[in-house]
Amino acid sequence: MKSRQMTAAVKVGNVTIGGGAPVVVQAMTNTDTANPEATARQCAELSAAGAELVRITVNTTEAAVAVPGIRRQLDDQGWTTPLIGDFHYNGHLLLRENPECASALAKYRINPGNVGRGPRQDDNFAEICEIAIDHGAAIRIGVNGGSLDTALVTMRMDENATRNNPRSSEDVLNECLVESALRSVDTALECGLGSDSIVLSAKVSSPPQLVAVYRKLAERTRQPLHLGLTEAGMGVRGLVWSSSAMAILLAEGIGDTIRVSLTPEPDGDRTNEVRAACEILQALGLRYFAPSVVACPGCGRTTSSSFQEIATRVEDHVRARLAGWRETHPGVEDLTLAVMGCIVNGPGESKAADIGISLPGAGEEPRCPVYVDGERVTTLQGTPEEIAESFLGIIDDYVQRNFPRGDR
Repeated sequence: MKSRQMTAAVKVGNVTIGGGAPVVVQAMTNTDTANPEATARQCAELSAAGAELVRITVNTTEAAVAVPGIRRQLDDQGWTTPLIGDFHYNGHLLLRENPECASALAKYRINPGNVGRGPRQDDNFAEICEIAIDHGAAIRIGVNGGSLDTALVTMRMDENATRNNPRSSEDVLNECLVESALRSVDTALECGLGSDSIVLSAKVSSPPQLVAVYRKLAERTRQPLHLGLTEAGMGVRGLVWSSSAMAILLAEGIGDTIRVSLTPEPDGDRTNEVRAACEILQALGLRYFAPSVVACPGCGRTTSSSFQEIATRVEDHVRARLAGWRETHPGVEDLTLAVMGCIVNGPGESKAADIGISLPGAGEEPRCPVYVDGERVTTLQGTPEEIAESFLGIIDDYVQRNFPRGDR
């Protein structure tokens, strides 16, 4: 894995993006922002799951008016997570007419492709930059493949058509994405924003295209880069497509902040996108958010479901205690646990983890050796429930003994 590319440092509230800071996890609400109670509640849920920046839609006067109240509710609950306003088409108007909204937001996300047309485009963009300066806010210039400046695309496509060896339309679109983003950075700098106030993104829905675009951006700018597919999709597809694209870039040292744009099931858990982002960073060894639980996938040797039940219990146990552990036992995020299902890989994986248990497979003796720091310390027997309770006790004891207590 390559070392992180050094980009400018941008302060967004109490969070630093770029400048060698850890990759920042972002999320976005899907509530109606005009409903401040529901939006504040979801912001808190996303923050509790690990989101360090939360973006909210600001598309109407009602939404803009609600933003200061959302900020106050979060502050009252002890959530200091900076809020980002997502603006399209009328952002200059909403920010100008609602200064309390402009002040409550730590960053404005604007898309140069839809801030206006013709001369109004530059004027509206400049107005947002000036408001950001007045309120000490950063901006994210977020170019999207689906909403590129049509005049720029038409011009570049026409130029390409006259070439002796025309490039593919995707190559031209990639060039337009990069050019639009870099042009907008120049405009923002001309408006008086510093390089320490500008984050860039150029989102598309194709993983290979995302990789190609961000490689070009990383070569041509030192502004911090926000990674993410525009629409990743639902469930397994969304997870795979997002991780396949972002893992390549992050492994190359490209990217300062990420969001996994998962489509939730109806009434689904929005925090899944936060956990997915955290898992990508942890899988690459870039950050650690929670103890890692290695679990056997199961095969014909594991005819019992005991290892699955115990692995689930361990995952739930860790998740339930994580917030408290982080506060009183700093460093617990580095803990590794293993729940294995048979004798083939069980002992080896268990020894490699800080704490591991190897359950018997089909036809094996019903005994479960437990390893701590590579040494066999005990053998558990009994019902799956009894084994799980004993193993969870060993985990709790290990955390108490091996991670120093922090100040409350």
